[in-house]
Amino acid sequence: MGRLRISAISYLNTAPLMWDFEHGSAGSEFEISYTIPSACAQALRDGTAQIGIIPAAAYATVPDLVILPGVSIASRGPVRSILLISKLPIEEIRSVALDRSSMTSVALLKVILAKWVGREPVFSSLGPDLHEMLRDHDAGLLIGDPALEVDRSRYHCYDLAEEWIRHTGKPFVFAFWAVGKAALRNAPANLDLAAIFQKSRDHGLGKIDDIARIWGPRLVGLSQADVKKYLAENIYYYLDWECLDGLRLFYRYATACGVLPPAPALEFYEALKPAIR
Repeated sequence: MGRLRISAISYLNTAPLMWDFEHGSAGSEFEISYTIPSACAQALRDGTAQIGIIPAAAYATVPDLVILPGVSIASRGPVRSILLISKLPIEEIRSVALDRSSMTSVALLKVILAKWVGREPVFSSLGPDLHEMLRDHDAGLLIGDPALEVDRSRYHCYDLAEEWIRHTGKPFVFAFWAVGKAALRNAPANLDLAAIFQKSRDHGLGKIDDIARIWGPRLVGLSQADVKKYLAENIYYYLDWECLDGLRLFYRYATACGVLPPAPALEFYEALKPAIR
């Protein structure tokens, strides 16, 4: 088997996770492509990648995945990059344009609206262009870098992580690394995927200043200080027990609201690695 193929997200929030793959020796061991979150899930589904930073919602829809432990893109407070941007207060929204690059944020929004706001708006799927979204809709859901660049003073803005935490008291997990079971069977026996991805995260978090210098000029309206604050304070990069608790609750709520099919039990790389071979 050749090098394992990784499908990664092309947003700022994954930059610390990819440090060793872009700046260290890990990059030589894998083939890496960058795309939007929903396409990461599709890459694992159709076998064009064996490892992906998948949206949490994809775990309920893509079969035979194993979670690489300890690493996530999560939030324990406002996340800043997952926003419902509206011309009206949330209680009056009748139509929402959804960023088609998203899966988990769409599911989270639908849970929030159904469970706590009591709204069932009409949804449409569009590209991440706020002007186009709001031309024919009351609100738009933006994720990732486009959301960070929004002038929030002009709209009613709702941070979905903040809304989730306000209602549940639990962190929200947006994405995590997963590997297909078939790929795990064929991977080299001496390849410790969990350690590789955790070390890359750790090294990346030690390079936040460097990442801010690289990414600051790329994002409209954000300074290097803004980028650093976002990575250090708004994103939580650990898949700990509190995050897992929040993740399981999200799956239960999404199923109860008819947003996602029932998710399988969480299966982890370290537990399955010996048995699957």
